[in-house]
Amino acid sequence: MSRIFIDELRVDASVGIYPREQAARQTIEMNLEFGVPDAAARQDDIASTIDYAAVIARIRKDLAERHFNLLEALGEHVVSLLCEDFGAPWARIAIAKTGVARGVRRVGVAIERGKRD
Repeated sequence: MSRIFIDELRVDASVGIYPREQAARQTIEMNLEFGVPDAAARQDDIASTIDYAAVIARIRKDLAERHFNLLEALGEHVVSLLCEDFGAPWARIAIAKTGVARGVRRVGVAIERGKRD
């Protein structure tokens, strides 16, 4: 099985439980990886794969429209849309907030769902 990866996607999102996080959107960074059928390479046709531009646009749209208390919930939402809406057989996300604590570059979670061949 082939895979698509999207590294260092930056998205403004409303995520967090603290008042300062709920008052203003913050930039989060995510790395995505998801499976696609091998047919995509053989057929050389966008219809046989997952369009990464459509994935990026959907993530930006969804995160612009709602608030998540936890990065875990945000990550599960993105993984679910990859598997359920885009048909990825498996998906992995690493998602992080930057600059949320003194002396800490990033704080985040990693989630993987589905079966990998």
